[in-house]
Amino acid sequence: MASRYWVVSLPVQSSASTLWNNLQDQISKHSFDTPLYRFNIPNLRVGTLDSLLALSDDLLKSNTFIEGVSHKIRRQIEELERVSGLETNALTVDGVPVDSYLTRFVWDEAKYPTMSPLREIVDGIHTQVAKIEDDLKVRVAEYNNVRGQLNAINRKQSGSLAVRDLSNLVKPEDIITSEHLVTLLAVVPKYSQKDWLSSYETLTTYVVPRSSKKLYEDNEYALYTVTLFGRVADNFRTSARERGFQVRDFEYSPEAQESRKQELEKLVQDQYMLRSSLLQWCYASYGEVFSSWMHFCAVRVFAESILRYGLPPSPSFLACVLSPSVKGEKKVRSILEGLCDSANSTYWKTEDEGGAMAGLGSDTDAHPYVSFTINIA
Repeated sequence: MASRYWVVSLPVQSSASTLWNNLQDQISKHSFDTPLYRFNIPNLRVGTLDSLLALSDDLLKSNTFIEGVSHKIRRQIEELERVSGLETNALTVDGVPVDSYLTRFVWDEAKYPTMSPLREIVDGIHTQVAKIEDDLKVRVAEYNNVRGQLNAINRKQSGSLAVRDLSNLVKPEDIITSEHLVTLLAVVPKYSQKDWLSSYETLTTYVVPRSSKKLYEDNEYALYTVTLFGRVADNFRTSARERGFQVRDFEYSPEAQESRKQELEKLVQDQYMLRSSLLQWCYASYGEVFSSWMHFCAVRVFAESILRYGLPPSPSFLACVLSPSVKGEKKVRSILEGLCDSANSTYWKTEDEGGAMAGLGSDTDAHPYVSFTINIA
């Protein structure tokens, strides 16, 4: 699938069918690897020249916005597919691949009545796409909130012993709690374990001899228990800290542990449901935005062509879609220019070249025909 297309309109001298045949012939002879399609634009309501000029000022800005939302949704789809481990699905508009939708474009009269003023169509498309973008922001924020909570929990469970949650490392039998005795958990630097084992009994009075047991070790620290009389626990913490050992605050609670487990399971389920829902919404919304974008492009070609070539019924124009290779661009430009009237070409040169109407509504270099680029990926 090509990802970059030119949407072009050429001024018709005699008949559109003759111009189309000439264009096909020239492309097949001199740039046979360039896909070429008709871009079928209905007879839209022209309105006044002033209204077209006012509209043309907004077309580029609106196109940039609509294209940006399209790419934003596509990137979100790619990210969701990646984290879900899914194969990349072809993006579609109502089941039609987006490249086919563009190259076989058909105006949706029911959604965008051709008798509506162009400004009304453009504003309607802009409003619809803006609403979709707002919905996207809300849905992504909701998904990212749950994902952020999960990431925070995972960091606590997989980080350094100095900061991570210890509840899944400690078993009930590791903890002694009685009227007089308590068990503390000490985080000992990995390479200071011999120092700990030789000194913990002397850090304060009333430490139970040989009560320290290693529960876990990571790349930086080891986790040890130590049992002592409760009344000297604070003294032990102070002495341990002075020797470079960290006593972690910990209270074993099966109820709290079960609650955390349930919370984690719920967050995992919520993340899965939100991700699946967001992905399906993105598939549908991308199709909706892309369809709106193509209708917008049709309005844009129509408006710019009227401004360039004159008001109906004469002159008229032929709209088409091409996808030249990078190396073939110059040749295709030459073919397109060769099919334009030379007087018209001079009139539409850039200001530096003495053109009278340069700069109207185009986002590319000046050409003697209407042309702009669509990047669908």
